[in-house]
Amino acid sequence: MSKALADRALPMCVRHLLCVLLYSASAVHAERMSWLQNDAIKLGVDLDLGGSITFLASKKDGANVINNYDLGRQVQLSFFSGPVPFEARGQKPAEHWRHIGWNPIQAGDDFKNPGRVTTHENDGEKLHLTCLPMHWPLNNVPGDCAFDVWLELEGQVVKARARLRNRREDSTQYPARLQELPAVYANARFHRVMSYQGAHPFTREPATLTPKAHGMHPWSFWTGTEGWAALLDENDRGLGLITPGRVHFTGGFAGKPGPNDPHGNSTGYLAGQGQEILDHDIEYEFRYELVLGSLQDIRQRAAEWRPKSPPSWVFAADRQGWHYQHATDTGWPVKEHLHVRLEQDDPQVLSPHVFWKADESPFLIIDAAFHATQKQAVVMWQSHAQASFANKAALNFPIQTDGEFHTYVIRLADSPEYRGGMIRLRLDPVSQGEPGAWMKLRSVRLARSSSFAD
Repeated sequence: MSKALADRALPMCVRHLLCVLLYSASAVHAERMSWLQNDAIKLGVDLDLGGSITFLASKKDGANVINNYDLGRQVQLSFFSGPVPFEARGQKPAEHWRHIGWNPIQAGDDFKNPGRVTTHENDGEKLHLTCLPMHWPLNNVPGDCAFDVWLELEGQVVKARARLRNRREDSTQYPARLQELPAVYANARFHRVMSYQGAHPFTREPATLTPKAHGMHPWSFWTGTEGWAALLDENDRGLGLITPGRVHFTGGFAGKPGPNDPHGNSTGYLAGQGQEILDHDIEYEFRYELVLGSLQDIRQRAAEWRPKSPPSWVFAADRQGWHYQHATDTGWPVKEHLHVRLEQDDPQVLSPHVFWKADESPFLIIDAAFHATQKQAVVMWQSHAQASFANKAALNFPIQTDGEFHTYVIRLADSPEYRGGMIRLRLDPVSQGEPGAWMKLRSVRLARSSSFAD
């Protein structure tokens, strides 16, 4: 696995442990709330905490399930990029935050300075707000970006759309980092971390408890192949996170199971994960849903997002969650294709985590243009059973290096290693970097037949 993909020091992990030690009580402020409610649930965002979600309750009992122990909790947006460490306004982060790097978050910083809502609209059906976030490890340093959030309710579901708008002066293209899409914190009552992690999603196989992580960090990483994870009580009721199109999660429980106390320091945590490049001027958007209900309710809602066709990525306007190791591209905005520079040694182009079955997608179809002296590329795949890419799980294919777009059809099923559930692709356009070498990538598609290329 690449160095970027192996970056597992997710800041919220250390953040929680240190906050348990450093905070004796939650931050005190005058709440200025904006509400949405229907017959099933009531949702509240705190306009004095960057518009982060601080309240979610069933109308049956009115009990808020969201943890608000400090400004690093709530349900909120949190993004990561370089440099690492990140310094601004003459401030250096404390030693225990150096690994975080650039990290604006919605609710506020570690010094209790809150994020600021700059626009807010709520017509009773839909809520929209814009937030100026704060850099978590620094004291009162606003992010050089803005967050937009759109929220609406459907039964016991919170439907959310979120956008990051970067306006950084530093135009460096930093390597992709794991993002929290979003960060979700629930109270100590919901200490059972559940997900379906098997190779047969949507077949009613049992969900499983996520084992507690070993070591100093309480969070684990896993592939939730049905696109959901949940924090549940002993009766399998609680808060579910659905991440349409994404199957990579982190989460866990820190502290001791206890009452449903929104200001207690024990907490359950979930985040949808995406390895993303955040350009200095990017507009990056994602969607998620929160479900307040039973395990069955959560799985039923996730099944509505079940993919109807094999994974397919068209790079007409963005990277579609793809990223690089030992390579860069020409930056944002993306127009019609990715233009990847192949000048570093062993350049790699990697897909996001998804799930598909090999027997339902025997073909890979790539629409690309290459400019290099090397005449062969490699495609690799990571199976559901593998922790990373394996050398045997690969196929070579010849490429034309005339700089023109061509369609490459690769029969993955020809490899005996291409069997069962799959979660990721990797394309190595050349084995060694060359000055001036590049690849333009227009689309990558998994397909049931080669006719998909027509």
